[in-house]
Amino acid sequence: MTTRILTGITTTGTPHLGNYAGAIRPAIVASRQSDADSFYFLADYHALIKCDDPQRIQRSRLEIAATWLAFGLDTDRVTFYRQSDIPEIPELTWLLTCVAGKGLLNRAHAYKAAVDKNSENGEDPDAGVTMGLFSYPVLMAADILMFNAHKVPVGRDQIQHVEMARDIAQRFNHLFGQGREFFTLPEAVIEESVATLPGLDGRKMSKSYDNTIPLFGSAKQLKDAIARIVTDSRAPGEPKDPDNSHLFTLYQAFSTPAQQAEFRQQLLEGLAWGEAKQRLFELLEGELGEARERYRQLIEKPSELEDILHAGAANARRIATPFLQELREAVGLRSFRSEVQSTTKAKKKGGKSARFVSFREQDGSFRFRFLAADGEQLLLSRPFADPKAVGVVTQQLVGQGADALELRADEVNQFTLWLDGECIADSPAYDDVADRDAAMLRLHTAVATLASA
Repeated sequence: MTTRILTGITTTGTPHLGNYAGAIRPAIVASRQSDADSFYFLADYHALIKCDDPQRIQRSRLEIAATWLAFGLDTDRVTFYRQSDIPEIPELTWLLTCVAGKGLLNRAHAYKAAVDKNSENGEDPDAGVTMGLFSYPVLMAADILMFNAHKVPVGRDQIQHVEMARDIAQRFNHLFGQGREFFTLPEAVIEESVATLPGLDGRKMSKSYDNTIPLFGSAKQLKDAIARIVTDSRAPGEPKDPDNSHLFTLYQAFSTPAQQAEFRQQLLEGLAWGEAKQRLFELLEGELGEARERYRQLIEKPSELEDILHAGAANARRIATPFLQELREAVGLRSFRSEVQSTTKAKKKGGKSARFVSFREQDGSFRFRFLAADGEQLLLSRPFADPKAVGVVTQQLVGQGADALELRADEVNQFTLWLDGECIADSPAYDDVADRDAAMLRLHTAVATLASA
């Protein structure tokens, strides 16, 4: 069974060594598992909650996308996209907002922390609290539920948000499902073994502490940063304590067990701190050097990054667009054409409905016709080698609904039907443009009728 995994990366800063060890590296490794269907996205809508500097957000989006690709994220295996390139996500956010309880959002840790801080300072409880901060969990729920992710790797501070997504999903399913579970209930996954690296001063590596080691500075910048790692005053030749050395902790995060054992022994035997820092530099340079070069190449070609992200968004929207249409239908945001057809169907219970008819050609290929309720042929498919493919395509057309049909009119009073970038069927030739357009409208109506049946 394939497990869908979804991970978001907030675009408010430049990745550092701690981000790589704690999030990027384990996520890329997990994406290579044969049973994983991985979705990775740049959470740039979320970034707007925390940052009001447009240049910083834009630069961060570029740097983070380049970082993940430089370290080997395979976009042929995963879906990699920007949150802001999926218009279905903010629309789903509103649908979920309409069923999310305010009491639920009142309990969100980030909101409660802001209220508590204001209260301690004698200010209005909601001073400085934006609706972005307050409703952040709903946007995160939309990110997860849009693609029905099974597992969401998060830090401990984000477990509550995944649980909120479950609550909101259950509420929507109860109100509008009519026996159908539209949303899978996601599961938060905590990676206990994920490294939390110390910074230059021994505290957790964080931009807030200004103690980070850059990922993609020059080799000299990397060496200079490592030279600033705080160590004790033991002189060369004096035994060092590896277990209380954050330099050794950093070394452990990127070395093999054999390398760790050797380095530990050398420290116990009195290896000088200067030499120990040189060993750490050599280790990290070996880990980061090749990726640094790929990163620079990607940064210098932002149009290529744009193409990669647009392709990922197109793949994501193949799921999001038809699914959102189902959700719109579920809550009552339906086409009036569907209502008219439903009324007509009720009045003519014994009449035939629009239908697909599949058949085999003499050359062994397979096709389908789409017939209106009165028997008029509206479409004739292109040939298929496999009869099962005909069934898959017709089911997909009905499942995605009329509003998602991609019809293209040509210059000879015909139109064609496209699916996933491929022309799959043609209309008959009509006498004029008016007849052609009327036939396109009849096709929309007929498919809407089938979808709502």
